[in-house]
Amino acid sequence: MFYEAKEGKVNVGRTDMDYATFGSGQKAFIIIPGLGDGLRTVKGTKILLARMYKLFAKEYKVYVFSRKNHIEEGYSIRDMAEDQKIAMENLGIKNAYIMGVSQGGMISQYLAIDYPEMVDKLVIGVSVSKQNDIMQKVIKNWITLAENNDYRNLIIDTMEKTFTEDKLKKYRVFYPILTRVGKPKNFKRLIIQANACLHHNAYDELDKIKCSTLIIGGDSDKVVGKNASEEMAERINKSKLILYKGLGHGAYEEAKDFNQQVLRFFI
Repeated sequence: MFYEAKEGKVNVGRTDMDYATFGSGQKAFIIIPGLGDGLRTVKGTKILLARMYKLFAKEYKVYVFSRKNHIEEGYSIRDMAEDQKIAMENLGIKNAYIMGVSQGGMISQYLAIDYPEMVDKLVIGVSVSKQNDIMQKVIKNWITLAENNDYRNLIIDTMEKTFTEDKLKKYRVFYPILTRVGKPKNFKRLIIQANACLHHNAYDELDKIKCSTLIIGGDSDKVVGKNASEEMAERINKSKLILYKGLGHGAYEEAKDFNQQVLRFFI
């Protein structure tokens, strides 16, 4: 099995949560993905994830969690953090290194604020702590596309807002395929999670984060705005900021040294 990659479900209240795990290390490293989870959970992606994060497989036991499988209207980012804590407890994970990307970064903020004993070190990638006009406009447009069952334009706009022109030149040729595969039966899950993003505001509580924190962003982010990472770094005392010039919301994929920077921070 590739890096001992496995998949499972963990009970969370009256429902359960999909997760993938790989690696042979003793220390737990938890990755919380972004809003794309609203379209597809991590189920069926264990090999892809193990390859993407293979750098961590030797030193850590890596877990990648989705949101729970049945979510309700009004489900907030803080609720997601509470459920993440419950999932960890039910798997016997007392504390871990945590990395949240985009919406996952929002969840990780509340995880560190509300349950500091669970977070040894924190990485917040291409995320935001409070609302801004750019984020509101982008996510409201995605909600509208989802409500109109317009999967094609939802995928295209997500790609165009996330990646740089150099990356998009390679991806655009695959748009006819990408916009036909992976469409969910309905968009309720995505819409609920997207609305949670629109109401996220942890800015005034960021000073409660006491663990060492690495904040990574791009200075050309078309989803959360270019100043979101700096705002968080100013509020979190024990934080280090890495800002990639010329990269945007896809910096976690486009920056060649992204995973190396995270690994170096953990060590």
